[in-house]
Amino acid sequence: MAAGPRSTASVADPGAHRLGRPGAGFPRPWSIYRWIDGEHATLGRIADLTTFAVDLAGFLSALYAIDAADGPAPGTHNFSRGSAIDTLDAQTRSSIRLLADDIDAAAVTKGWDAALTGNWNRSPVWVHGDVTASNLLVADGRLRAVIDFGCAAVGDPACDLVMMWTFFTGESAQTFRNALSFDDATWARARGWALWKALRTLVNDKEGLARAADSARRFGWRSTAQDVVDAVLADHCHAG
Repeated sequence: MAAGPRSTASVADPGAHRLGRPGAGFPRPWSIYRWIDGEHATLGRIADLTTFAVDLAGFLSALYAIDAADGPAPGTHNFSRGSAIDTLDAQTRSSIRLLADDIDAAAVTKGWDAALTGNWNRSPVWVHGDVTASNLLVADGRLRAVIDFGCAAVGDPACDLVMMWTFFTGESAQTFRNALSFDDATWARARGWALWKALRTLVNDKEGLARAADSARRFGWRSTAQDVVDAVLADHCHAG
């Protein structure tokens, strides 16, 4: 697929000023980054959603072009972001069974099965691992910065593309897709990542662990978890 419009936005890099090791006062690695002015991305703060889609695609393209040699592989430390999609298979199928009375389980299973049909067959790339609106800063209506690289690793970029269904819609979604040079199999895996996240959000709600509406707001989704499932299935049907 040909690349679409290129971003002209200047996306800030927070840069690590201090890196710390676990110690008696704090048992985990820690870091300090420079402050970047901006607000979390919401529809009301974005001047033009299609331009925002181009800007985000431009950031991701730049990220994937960085030399990934010797980068860390995905694993438990980053919740497997960037791993092969089949890493999520058992949990996703469990979610489908638990939600059988609330979703179109047959359609969701078909969508999930389609996500498993291909693998990333290029060299691994750096992935952010948690590209969601709450990790994007906006200033003057444009993308200003991408923050929270705690899930970064080297692997399959499909996990970074879920905003196609959680935030973008219509023209902005198509622009986002066109601006990234990925094959259909990568977009199918990306649908799988979006399905997994939405289904887990619905399961957590059903089991009383976290309200789905609260989780969607925390992630910065433009719609509900059920809406995300529906958007993914509609795109799967269109792709098929």
